[in-house]
Amino acid sequence: MPARQLPPPDPAVRQRALAAFSLGLLSLIGLMLGLGNLRRGIVVAVVTLVFALVAIWLGVSANRTARRTGTTRPRWAASGVVLGALGLAFSALWLMVLAVFWPQLNTYYNCMAGANTVATQQACHDQFTKSVGSEMSVLQGGKLPVRRAVLR
Repeated sequence: MPARQLPPPDPAVRQRALAAFSLGLLSLIGLMLGLGNLRRGIVVAVVTLVFALVAIWLGVSANRTARRTGTTRPRWAASGVVLGALGLAFSALWLMVLAVFWPQLNTYYNCMAGANTVATQQACHDQFTKSVGSEMSVLQGGKLPVRRAVLR
């Protein structure tokens, strides 16, 4: 005996699922395109973060509506949730990198803007690598070492 075939979802639910997929895809594409300029990268990361959150919300609500009405799951809803989650993760990661390494990145972008030769570009890169390396060593160390009193 074949399984019971569920009716297709309403057009509004299908449109919501397609919007979730589109916004999830836009969040990933926008993040890739917005990394060239540091100041624009902040705005793009925030906008793609919002797109990703809306994509997740639309995809989940389309799935819930389909389940509640007893229809099939909309075609693009799960993909919208997955792409939105990826966009959310990458946007949040990029915003954290910007928050932690803002001075180093700002100095690097300013240095590269004024670099006219390959040698000066390499000097900018070396300076950036050294400053990020020192920041990473501070971050990996965690907290300052605690001196213990010696009991006699």
